[in-house]
Amino acid sequence: MLETSARLLRLLSLLQSQREWTGAELAERLGVSPRTVRNDIERLRTLGYPVHATRGSVGGYRLGAGAALPPLLLDDEEAVAVAIGLRTATGGTISGIEETSLRALAKLEQVLPSRLRRRVNTLQSYTIPVPRYDEPPTVTPEVLTTVTAACRDRETLRFDYLDRGGEPSHRRAEPYRLANWGRRWYLVAYDLDRQDWRTFRMDRMTPRTPTGPRFAPRELPDDDLAGYVSRRVSAAGWRHRARVTVHAPAAEVTERINPSVGVVTAIDDHTCVLDTGADTIETLAVYLGLLGRDFEVTDPPELVTHLRELAERYRRATG
Repeated sequence: MLETSARLLRLLSLLQSQREWTGAELAERLGVSPRTVRNDIERLRTLGYPVHATRGSVGGYRLGAGAALPPLLLDDEEAVAVAIGLRTATGGTISGIEETSLRALAKLEQVLPSRLRRRVNTLQSYTIPVPRYDEPPTVTPEVLTTVTAACRDRETLRFDYLDRGGEPSHRRAEPYRLANWGRRWYLVAYDLDRQDWRTFRMDRMTPRTPTGPRFAPRELPDDDLAGYVSRRVSAAGWRHRARVTVHAPAAEVTERINPSVGVVTAIDDHTCVLDTGADTIETLAVYLGLLGRDFEVTDPPELVTHLRELAERYRRATG
């Protein structure tokens, strides 16, 4: 029979598996009587774990959400995944969480078994961060939580917004979904003043509180919201845009590019069109060079000029 402390940890681990257990099932798993299970449940409640019980022949126990965050039990793979996620968060596109992530990571690594700490540290030691020459736009946690709460509660969102040209405006919209596309965050919402669906860059948003009245949900503009955001951003989200004919099957081109690069449309079995964009002409040229297949560019003129300069530079580099 397990000692009391070890048994409580085992019981907590079972309850955190996100299913409901009957008292008899828990007693069998722990090798104790149903009375002992009831006593252990009360001990967990005293420690702050909200264990809910239902009566009846099919009644049982389940772990609910509480007012405070009690200690969590993580298995090996979960602990490693959380540690890696915290390391990644220190250099991500959500500003203001770097220090918090480091504090949480320090607490986690302090209690990690040596075998798991070695796995996490090995990843860190043999991973080289590539410096970025253009800083990605960042979104504060406050903006993310405010907007996601409005999506959840179906509350009209009021916010100040800067367009690509830096012109400010006040917007009222019904928020529906957030999308992380490349290094940017977008909000899919119905603009009440323009009576149309819009995608808003969240690094350009400043929400106003309190939020507006609740709204009845509308039918979404597309069943594939990820594809919808990709098409909208590819069409309007970049400073420079290009429509490129690629002499390769659409499926092959799709496999070779990151989804944030653009949208691929098939023309026939051997040719497709890539609608793409970037903040700089130089970045656009890099994307096209990564295709590994022949392509044709006729617009914009500055991209054509830059590609010709690159071709001449490469010719000189090879003698």
